[in-house]
Amino acid sequence: MLIDNIPCFEGVNLVPLHVEDINTQLLVKNHLLISKIDDEPYAILDRTHLVEGMNFVTKLPIQVKVAFVDEESYERLYHRHLEQKSDVDLDSSFSADEKEDFLDDDLSLSEFLKTSSDILTSEESAPIIKFVNSLFYQAIKKKASDIHIETHELRGVVRFRIDGVLVKHVDLDKHVINLIVNRIKVISNLDISEKRVPQDGRTVVKIANKSLDIRVSTLPAYNGERVVMRLLMDSANIPTLEELGFDEELTTQFRKLLTHSYGMILVTGPTGSGKSTTLHSFLKTIATPDKNIITIEDPVEYKTNSINQIQVNEKTGLTFSLGLRSILRQDPDVVMVGEIRDNETAKIAIQSALTGHLLLSTLHTNNTAAAITRLIDMGIEEFLISSSLLGVLAQRLVRKLCSTCKEEDGKFFKSKGCSTCNFTGYDGRVAVGELFLIDDDVKIMLKDGMKDFEIREAMQKKGLVLLSKKIEALVDNGTTSMQEALRVGMRD
Repeated sequence: MLIDNIPCFEGVNLVPLHVEDINTQLLVKNHLLISKIDDEPYAILDRTHLVEGMNFVTKLPIQVKVAFVDEESYERLYHRHLEQKSDVDLDSSFSADEKEDFLDDDLSLSEFLKTSSDILTSEESAPIIKFVNSLFYQAIKKKASDIHIETHELRGVVRFRIDGVLVKHVDLDKHVINLIVNRIKVISNLDISEKRVPQDGRTVVKIANKSLDIRVSTLPAYNGERVVMRLLMDSANIPTLEELGFDEELTTQFRKLLTHSYGMILVTGPTGSGKSTTLHSFLKTIATPDKNIITIEDPVEYKTNSINQIQVNEKTGLTFSLGLRSILRQDPDVVMVGEIRDNETAKIAIQSALTGHLLLSTLHTNNTAAAITRLIDMGIEEFLISSSLLGVLAQRLVRKLCSTCKEEDGKFFKSKGCSTCNFTGYDGRVAVGELFLIDDDVKIMLKDGMKDFEIREAMQKKGLVLLSKKIEALVDNGTTSMQEALRVGMRD
């Protein structure tokens, strides 16, 4: 066949075509890619490896036409074939024995990458594929919520966010970090050639036969791109009210609150304080076949089949406020809004709570009573707040000292660090909450125009235990350290 007679397709977005009895690994090795163009199967050739490709065409068990595509289209299809070859399913990547010993294997792999970067020429190099797969496995094993990959002037670093705090995983050569970033872009369907603008994507991996949804965000920084990957969980990971870790009295009050058929319940706290987890636990508690439960979130952090979930998409105009308006036309019983960010969302949320819906949402405030001031600042009148708001929970997640290595330090305990806690000194977290219930006394105080701190002081006299007092108690009984207590806001 004459090369001049081979057609060339420009700017095509192709996907691999799976054909039985054809080994994807052999296709990639021989620089021959199988795909469909205009619903016809084609063998896509690489001009730089034309001989190998043409020779392998004759060995295929099916007859296909051959074609060229432009360089960018070929590269995109090549990476997608590579995905089939390497298989994102981590179960098939590692044997049972490898999984058991993977902590040690991962460290040796890191050392290999450090010392052998001269043989790594692209993101499809076998060590790079294995290393990226291992990052996901390691993150799950260490119960990380996020993976950070950062590029510095001379080197790069991979860090895991464990129990709310970033912990260094490994330092790597800058060249290797760039390849790792490109590999992550490939499996997230992002443009590896675009390094000047931020990109967002998603990918799915399988671990122990469970799908793990990963949200990927890239950002061009001064010394190179950085990547943050958020590990999103499914419904199996949603804790019950008891498993949230709040004290027994609070858990009982939660159950009473959730028996209301209408009204608004707010959860407040800084980023990473567990607000979304608490809300999903609330939904799990009240989800029954006779209820229509709809959420709008950014992002959907827990995928579940028992409720209807909507993902915010600012690019298409699907905001919290627009989504909430649409939800209310879907005859919901319970609505969960990921966050009340603006005046419009606040007004619609209040109105829905007044008209027969149970509405759950979050606010970014430091304490419970401050949520009232925040709503007033958003243009909500006091009488509407008192009529619709059922209660406000302010919460924090406090790291617990490792029981294996914690030691007394005068009046308090401190973290030392051992292999059990990955040398952080902490193992796990406990939830601490302050629940502010809107009773008749609070409604009168709101009517009289009292400030939030005045209302909070009055409620203290009625038995409200402040968040700071509960955190202080954890220090006193040796559950956590003074340093951790100050980090999460004991002085708020």
